[in-house]
Amino acid sequence: MINLIKKEKMKLNLEDKIVQSVVNEILERSNVGTKKYGTNLNRNDLTELEWLQHAKEEALDMALYLEKLIQIKLKQ
Repeated sequence: MINLIKKEKMKLNLEDKIVQSVVNEILERSNVGTKKYGTNLNRNDLTELEWLQHAKEEALDMALYLEKLIQIKLKQ
């Protein structure tokens, strides 16, 4: 990650606690995924369509979580 930041001459805003939190979550999810699936996103065994399917399934899961929270709020 540091190489990318230097290469792109980007500044990582580590003073922003929200940015820190999101960066940490991304890194943790990457580690969990690597342990769980034995690979990372550098893999080349999926087609573009398969990647899109994975993304769609994740989006559908998010829609379910959002609907659950909406239903909870409506009952309050």
